[in-house]
Amino acid sequence: MLEPTDRIMTDAMATHSTPMKWGTLAIVGRPNVGKSTLLNALIQQKIAIVSDKPQTTRTRIMGVGHYPSAQLVVIDTPGVHKPHHRLNTKMVQTALGTLEEADVVYVMVDASRSPGPGDRFVIDAVDAANRSHPYYGVFLLLNKVDLVKKSTLLPLIAEYDRLRPWTAIIPISAHTGCQLDRLLTVTLACLPESDIVYFEDDYVTDQPVRQLAAELIREQVLEHTRDELPYAVAVRLDEFLEEDKLVRIAATIFVDKPSQKAIVIGKRGHRLKEIATHARRAIEDLLHKHVYLKVWVKVQAGWRDNERILTELGY
Repeated sequence: MLEPTDRIMTDAMATHSTPMKWGTLAIVGRPNVGKSTLLNALIQQKIAIVSDKPQTTRTRIMGVGHYPSAQLVVIDTPGVHKPHHRLNTKMVQTALGTLEEADVVYVMVDASRSPGPGDRFVIDAVDAANRSHPYYGVFLLLNKVDLVKKSTLLPLIAEYDRLRPWTAIIPISAHTGCQLDRLLTVTLACLPESDIVYFEDDYVTDQPVRQLAAELIREQVLEHTRDELPYAVAVRLDEFLEEDKLVRIAATIFVDKPSQKAIVIGKRGHRLKEIATHARRAIEDLLHKHVYLKVWVKVQAGWRDNERILTELGY
């Protein structure tokens, strides 16, 4: 069950007869390495949208994984990249700021690439945070191993192993689930036991339902449009009315240019209709209710540098 953000953590605190492992895990890395896919896999529920487009995740997303003898707070972060707009600056600040609240850190990289300047920047940031706030563990995850030859992994592991002393280097596939059981086992082994249960068993995320719905619409925009659009698209919910068996939603899709608006709408509006249809179904799966969805496209030049609009959008 998804819960709204106004549910206070202390409301769910309770002592537990058997001590449980507990801690906060931050997943960091460059854009498009699979952080959101891993978050969804670890908590076994989709709360973060997924796309093969870079910079899909724009905010800090928290999910809670409930296991037989442990509770793990997992934080997905925006990809660390060189910012070119105010939005990008906020995204990078959010990602790096998460390092201060973590007990364990996953540095996630693409198993098909050697470490580049961006990967080293992330590792240096983790090391700096670790010096002021020592972690229980720092893991390097080589993701997307299902897409590479096994013979390339050993040289890559050796290359990353020279960069810092890792708790472990683990090749995984967040998409297929390869090695995730092992990853979870070694992660929980690092954590201390706690007599306090911080979240009830049905608490999954701190993301408001409105925000999740807006993100599901944006996910469909990314799915159905061309490569130049991801950075220039945002979604704002203008109306969210929940009735007994129906939810009425009105949303605005923001783009930077008239040409981008034309791409989203498509010939005779067919693409926008497809986006709305798939988004409606995804929101219905989330809410377990029928959804009536109306979507508009609006050109808002420079919205990524507009502080008022970024605040409205939750960035």
